Amino acid sequence: MATLKTASKAAAVNPLKMSQPLGAAYAFLGMNRCMPVMHGSQGCTSFGLVLLVRHFREAIPLQTTAMNEVASIMGGMENIEKAILNIRQRTKPDLIAICSTGLTETKGDDVDAYLQIIRLRHPELADTALVYASTPDYVGAFQDGWAKAVEAIVRALAEPSTEKRPKQVNILAGCHLTPADIEEVREIVESFGLTAIVLPDVSGSLDGHMSDEFSPTTMGGTTLAEMKSMSASVATIAIGEQMRPAAQALELIGGVPYVMFERLTGLEVNDRFLATLSQLSGAPIAGKYRRLRSQLQDAMLDGHFFFGGKKVAIGAEPDLLVALSAWLLEMGCEIPTAITTTASAAFENLPIEQVTVGDLEDLERGAAGCDLLITHSHGRQAAERLHIPFHRAGLPLFDRLGAGHQLSVGYRGTRGLIFEIGNLFLGDHHERNPETWRLPQSTLDALAPRATASSTF
Repeated sequence: MATLKTASKAAAVNPLKMSQPLGAAYAFLGMNRCMPVMHGSQGCTSFGLVLLVRHFREAIPLQTTAMNEVASIMGGMENIEKAILNIRQRTKPDLIAICSTGLTETKGDDVDAYLQIIRLRHPELADTALVYASTPDYVGAFQDGWAKAVEAIVRALAEPSTEKRPKQVNILAGCHLTPADIEEVREIVESFGLTAIVLPDVSGSLDGHMSDEFSPTTMGGTTLAEMKSMSASVATIAIGEQMRPAAQALELIGGVPYVMFERLTGLEVNDRFLATLSQLSGAPIAGKYRRLRSQLQDAMLDGHFFFGGKKVAIGAEPDLLVALSAWLLEMGCEIPTAITTTASAAFENLPIEQVTVGDLEDLERGAAGCDLLITHSHGRQAAERLHIPFHRAGLPLFDRLGAGHQLSVGYRGTRGLIFEIGNLFLGDHHERNPETWRLPQSTLDALAPRATASSTF
């Protein structure tokens, strides 16, 4: 069990964490034909928009209620009303999803009451779903905002159902899963003959595909029809501790039992995942996955020479930190430094000494003497100063292509992660110790062709 410590500094230096509203907006982007809205100033939305565009290199639909000085004091109902009506008129989304910011939370806007009044005033909004998540950016972090947004979606859009579809399951995906991770999970679930409803499904909206038509809203993701049918599923699989509140809300609304998986990176957790799917479907585990499992075992055998005893410093959101740390410990690494952004119950099962809620300065100090640094792109300068290998993980990744296609779940994703990080260790070992791979001179002399009398001129 890891002890959680909060860094006692007057200010964050080189922040690691991102805000709750950004996490909530990212979750809303996993809904189909949705327009996410930040209830705050234009600057708050612009910052989040730029960050998401740099990470995914895609057009990101994101709007704002454009609060000014007067509205911030008098209240933002008029701004919310105008924003909703303008968005509905111009983009015609199925869902308008609103998250708060520190500005409006400090004022104390009662957005739930605002939305009720707005619906009474404008019956033409009956065909547009409205969801609100309270996400003040002066507390919590990115993962908290994602979790609150998903729970708000469930509470607002999920409906009780007396029907049960024995081959349908819900997948609640945490923010640490990339679009490629979600696509891999769906493929595994469907291979058992099950139908998966993924929430939020950024694999449909942010997977970097080229569309034949333009849409001002999100294209792909979880539909409202799928949301209404989630209560008919036989089970919910929640991936990441952050998804527990949403899973509990869905169980309360629709009576759907849930199973928690803190991570899907590693051998044993994927064994349990496949066993769970086999139990739910009644189908045996396909030979394809037995083959992938044996490939992962071989990769672990090949990689353990380079992972064993290595010291790794990690800075990430809680569920991503748990997934990477637990897997690296299984590979024989040590985690002397683990820096995160917010508290999480997932740390209770993490077998390291301490996790610190801190910033990139804390991570850099703790990474001194380590063999690898893992965090998002803002940690690259620290790795350069420390002269240690750097693996990019999390959000944002703006200095590399293909951030949305990183795969680290399932047997296949874990195998790829072993090769990727193992090659960092291997390359660094050769760079630091060239004599370990250069043949000794005595061997070179023995292999050299010997001169004979007949071969001389």
